[in-house]
Amino acid sequence: MATNRECPAAVVGVGSTAFGALGRSADDLAAEALQAALADAGVPAGAVDGLLTHRVDSYQRLAAEHGIDPRWTAQMPPEGRMTGPAIQLAATAIRAGLCHTVALVHGNDGHTRGATYGSGNSGSTSAGEGYGITAQLTTPYGMTSPGAFSALMLQRHRHLYGTTEEQLAVVATTFRAHAALNPGAMHPDPLTVPDYLASRYVVEPLHVFDYCRINDGGVALVLTAADRARDARRVPVHVLAAAQRARLVGSDFPPEDFWRDALREVGDEVLGVAGRDRADVDALMAYDNFSPNVLFTLEGLGWCQPGEAGDWIGDGRIGLGGELPCNTSGGHLSEGYLQGWGLVAEAVRQLRGECGPRQVPDARLVQYACAAPIVSSVLFGTEA
Repeated sequence: MATNRECPAAVVGVGSTAFGALGRSADDLAAEALQAALADAGVPAGAVDGLLTHRVDSYQRLAAEHGIDPRWTAQMPPEGRMTGPAIQLAATAIRAGLCHTVALVHGNDGHTRGATYGSGNSGSTSAGEGYGITAQLTTPYGMTSPGAFSALMLQRHRHLYGTTEEQLAVVATTFRAHAALNPGAMHPDPLTVPDYLASRYVVEPLHVFDYCRINDGGVALVLTAADRARDARRVPVHVLAAAQRARLVGSDFPPEDFWRDALREVGDEVLGVAGRDRADVDALMAYDNFSPNVLFTLEGLGWCQPGEAGDWIGDGRIGLGGELPCNTSGGHLSEGYLQGWGLVAEAVRQLRGECGPRQVPDARLVQYACAAPIVSSVLFGTEA
């Protein structure tokens, strides 16, 4: 979707399960979310001719159980970095005429399986490989988990720019305040800056509240061709543009540029393709597996200069009512860790005006961005 200004697809249905320690399989949770999304869209399963799955063990069984006989099918690798590319891929399939209506289905049973995302049990294709880098080169130095790499990046950011723990605490406490307004959030309980500062380190300088929480849950979207979306029962949410850049050489977590160049490229691309400006963005859904990622994302997308994010997020700027509300559901840090899909569902619900007390007034444009070894961004809007 890099050069075509045509809006090929729109989200017409969204569904999700409860998040938490559910004791159910990823496939069962994915199936529940799919049923909810189809009901939300008012689309019968037989009308779905495309199926994309993420962290689902058997796309074939999911299709059979729901009476879906797709013309186009894709199964994504399990890492959360694949959420943006999954949406891009499904929209591209629709634009290419390979199908007209795609169900995108995610299921996560990380808590039930006992996933640790490190120490040989990451629950991803990089398990046992030092989170994507040869274990022999990283494990002896304590780099056994994504958190270790994120802590290294934050340490570098602090060294270069003087970023403080008090500044980083704003991310966790703001998202917790958003979660308090979300009945489906796993962690709606209050969190203050003193609470954050007094909490234990997991990998210093990351506190426990800088980490997403491993949980179970499912999310599904129904994406259809833009011309079909005009007759949808819900307000269609258009996929205006999507972009990705791989940063797979050298290190999964680059401590030098913090994914800044790739974020700038995908951010500029989606805005350019959609014919929008940064100032048009009403809310940002930033992939917050670890809270420093939010700082890196804001700097990379150009909301502030390199090294200035710690100051920039002060004074309520990323909270509801601020200049750029971020992760209004509570995000991975407080709503639940659904590898990006919960953030995408929130983007859709914000644009449909369904978020109640956490609703961003008159939201028309919401951006999703993921800073990871595959950097991605998707721009969603109410108008094509």
